[in-house]
Amino acid sequence: MSADDAWRANADRAAGTVLFFDFDGTLAPVGDDPTAVQPAPRVLAAIEALAPLVRRIAIVSARPVEFLRDRLGGLAGVDLYGLYGLEHSHSGGDTVTEPAALPWVPTMAELAELARAELPAGTLVEFKRLSVALHWRTAPRLGEAVQEWGQAQADRLGLRVQGGRMVLELKPPVDRDKGMVIGEAVRDVDTAWYFGDDVSDIKAFAALRARAAADPAFLGMCVAVANPETGQEVADAADLTIDSPAALGDFLARAARHLA
Repeated sequence: MSADDAWRANADRAAGTVLFFDFDGTLAPVGDDPTAVQPAPRVLAAIEALAPLVRRIAIVSARPVEFLRDRLGGLAGVDLYGLYGLEHSHSGGDTVTEPAALPWVPTMAELAELARAELPAGTLVEFKRLSVALHWRTAPRLGEAVQEWGQAQADRLGLRVQGGRMVLELKPPVDRDKGMVIGEAVRDVDTAWYFGDDVSDIKAFAALRARAAADPAFLGMCVAVANPETGQEVADAADLTIDSPAALGDFLARAARHLA
């Protein structure tokens, strides 16, 4: 099924459709400095055009909710799931944190300081309050050493690890991930699309597959955004592949025209 065919098939189900988006690598290009990334051109305008046409739009990301809120520039009516679902905010409301994760904040702060002290120059340590991401994008040669260090710390502290595009993230041992977020969110909807680019998004794809297997009337569409690192693995798990975050803006603009 082509992208346009998929949107046309979705046209008479728009009022019951939920659109889920990852942020980094999907709505925004991945950059050397993760604190500086911005949504690709036309993406926010397209989401704003789609919002009144569908039941719900949500961003499901490894980023904190406040980061997402800032990058969306006040876009109204969008639900935000941050830190793989450890935080959430619905339609601009207050940020709610998973209670089981809160006791881990001091551990994560200490871990971030330890990483800055022990990891070699060129490693970027991103502290997110409830997780610590170790990036080696600007120094690919460090990847093996950073991953070994991160896994050793996870074993020592009882943390969970999530691999990604030249990044290893250490998280509390709390049962929240993108697949769980999506599985819960689609229980009572007719149609859902999920757009993602990295291995953590495959769990979200699997949640849509499981929902469709349980209910033949449900339509789930898994869309990969291509990248040179994990793109093939994600594309293999998807129904459609889009070339880049910039191309996603054009894709969503066409979708709004099909659904209007």
